[in-house]
Amino acid sequence: MTGPPSRRPAPQRVRLETPTLEREQEFLSQVRRSAPLHRSWVSPPSTGEAYLRFLLRLEDDRRRAFFVCVRDGGALAGVAEVSEIVLGALRSAYLGYYGFAPTAGRGYMTEGVALVLGTVFGPMRLHRVEANIQPGNLTSVALVKRLGFRREGYSPRYLKIAGRWRDHERWAILAEEWRARGGRSGSTLLPGAGGAPEAN
Repeated sequence: MTGPPSRRPAPQRVRLETPTLEREQEFLSQVRRSAPLHRSWVSPPSTGEAYLRFLLRLEDDRRRAFFVCVRDGGALAGVAEVSEIVLGALRSAYLGYYGFAPTAGRGYMTEGVALVLGTVFGPMRLHRVEANIQPGNLTSVALVKRLGFRREGYSPRYLKIAGRWRDHERWAILAEEWRARGGRSGSTLLPGAGGAPEAN
């Protein structure tokens, strides 16, 4: 007798890429096309100067950013950022992310953020990741729920976005919770046009 067939992991539809200056025009175009989607949820860089500042901030060891790219064609599906990285006894960071309108609703950002978590809890060896989300952003709340985040609390007037202080819910996940759900450690980070090293 043979046992049930083993379940093979679904092929990855997205990959992570290091943000580079060469992607600037494509990024800014996607931001413009996604303005109605982003609304009051997020304020991504929208000018060349702002994009350059975004890249310069990534020189800080406490911050990492990833472009989520569709494997078939390489289009930008969105961005995920890991910020305020603290090592030592805490080993924690904040997670932020946003998708772009042309590829929204296809699950690409869920897959991309999962790859980021694989990096965070794998090579980066963090223990806890927190995502702060506005209560009305149901799509973003659904994403972290799918990935196993727990709602830890509520923070009134937590962040100033689009000129207003906005309430946020605190969602978090621990490394052991990620592994218990079958989350894989490590991801493929492809070099951008700037030639960043590949990490597996």
